Amino acid sequence: MFQGITRISTLEWEVPLGFVPGMRVPGRFFLSESLEKLLEPGAVQQLANVATLPGIIKNSLAMPDIHWGYGFPIGGVAAFDLTEGVISPGGVGFDINCGVRLLATPLAQKDVAGRKDLIENLYHAVPTGVGAKSAQKVTGQVLDAGFGERNDLVRCEEGGFMKDADPQQVSSKAKQRGIPQGGTLGSGNHFLELQVVREIYDEVAAKAFGLFKDQVCCMIHCGSRGLGHQTCTDHIKILEAATKKYQIKLPDRQLACAPISSHEGKAYFGAMAASANYAWANRQLITHTTRNVLAKMFSIDYGEMPLVYDVAHNVAKFEEHIVNGKKEKVCVHRKGATRSFGPYAPDIPSELSPIGQPVIIPGSMGTSSFVLRGTLTAMERTFGSTCHGAGRVMSRTQAKKKFSGRDVMASLALRGILVKAPNEAAIADEAPEVYKPSEDVVRVVHDAGLSLLVARLDPLGVIKG
Repeated sequence: MFQGITRISTLEWEVPLGFVPGMRVPGRFFLSESLEKLLEPGAVQQLANVATLPGIIKNSLAMPDIHWGYGFPIGGVAAFDLTEGVISPGGVGFDINCGVRLLATPLAQKDVAGRKDLIENLYHAVPTGVGAKSAQKVTGQVLDAGFGERNDLVRCEEGGFMKDADPQQVSSKAKQRGIPQGGTLGSGNHFLELQVVREIYDEVAAKAFGLFKDQVCCMIHCGSRGLGHQTCTDHIKILEAATKKYQIKLPDRQLACAPISSHEGKAYFGAMAASANYAWANRQLITHTTRNVLAKMFSIDYGEMPLVYDVAHNVAKFEEHIVNGKKEKVCVHRKGATRSFGPYAPDIPSELSPIGQPVIIPGSMGTSSFVLRGTLTAMERTFGSTCHGAGRVMSRTQAKKKFSGRDVMASLALRGILVKAPNEAAIADEAPEVYKPSEDVVRVVHDAGLSLLVARLDPLGVIKG
């Protein structure tokens, strides 16, 4: 481990005060010995930088999928006092409310075996790639009927809608970028993946979540597309000026921020919340398309494919947490981190309250994904947060130089995993080897008690952007 960092327990490490000048709280991160060798010095530096921000509470935190990002490390979590604290786009990211949802089906693996046309049909139905535009034909009749089941909103974090959203703070350019992209996957690490429930670790939780062994599920991972990216770009410029206006000293300009209570801070939060709502709508439209394809191909009812849950992993939200023995409302930034609320916490569907919030952690292409449940330990130690995925260990440029998309496809096909993407480059830079092992990352949060394993899902076929 790097000089100056101390090990607190088997899985927890501390970046002490003074690691960088101006730290207000220590940094804490969770990591196993097997993942230690993949830790980037730049990500640790960013974790320490976050600890210098005004109003930060307890610790600057990072999950085991920690890697270098914009401003905050990806895998970063920080909570801020509402009076003295700040809000920062670097703690949310450009893809506002990039998130993941899991759709259950009544199908078993044997029902889809040999159906190569399933991935083909989904690929042609769900637009993918850079600049992809929606195929949805929205009419008044369709709008009245909606694009889903009544219970879908219940099974979304925040009920799929942040109430403090302010569309007036979203620029016309951002809206113009977003209008044609609703219901599209986009590019990069976004995907739609058919999976099979390979292993159940917690029978009670799995039953509550509607999961059973050998079940076919569909995982959807995407965010706010061009609208969210433009919103972040627009407000970073405003907050860079606000940083100077409010005389906030920063070790990194990518941490541009403003007091939560300031005009600039409120404007960013309103725009970010509106972009987050767009992302939930985007994933809902993809869910609608997916259900229609599966219903038609397998003669199953649209309503037989319930949403297990939808989680955000790039967002800032106002939440109540215990701080110094008292319940306080704070602003929690999660940048590449997933909410992991424990049993009986607020904002959990009543039927799942005794179990805890479903936590969905996707693997990399060709590796296992996991469903876990939130814990009281996470509420106490990480503001109800856990990891969000495997975490990259190689840049896209490096990946394209090292891997051939064609070879990756062939290797996955030998394992019975079908892959469709707009081009081979989109497959090469998402090769499984460019990520940390998802099982190792998830094992850390399970053993640390930040979320507990419920089920393991293995890929059958994947659509990449």
